[in-house]
Amino acid sequence: MNIHELSPAEGSTKDVKRIGRGHGSGQGKTAGKGHKGSKARAGKNKRAGFEGGQMPLQRRIPKRGFNNIFATRFASVNVSKLDVFEDGAVVDTAALQEKGLVKKAFDGVKILGNGEITKKLTVKAAAFSNSAKSKIEAAGGTAEVK
Repeated sequence: MNIHELSPAEGSTKDVKRIGRGHGSGQGKTAGKGHKGSKARAGKNKRAGFEGGQMPLQRRIPKRGFNNIFATRFASVNVSKLDVFEDGAVVDTAALQEKGLVKKAFDGVKILGNGEITKKLTVKAAAFSNSAKSKIEAAGGTAEVK
């Protein structure tokens, strides 16, 4: 078999529909676009959410609240999860990501006080809840804000 002998599989290719080539083609005059309307015109494209002149859904529903684009977002980790580290370890964002406790750090990591901690750790994070800080210090560790 040579390259000039290759052909596509039976039924896998179709001839291009040649529109606007006269009455005899079956696709003459309006070229398959019907009569008038936005879909018949050149350059037609409706914007996303267009509902034919009806008031679009995103404008009909009530708007509530406020989204602060400058807010700081923390990845949160509970104190109970820190027991995976060995005693005396230094726990920072990189160590938390390495252990899989944090996927994305956003603007920093905040340690929350849910659960108990038994190991003496040096925890470096962007923020601590009061209960988390007291639990870490009660276990003999230190909580450092970085």
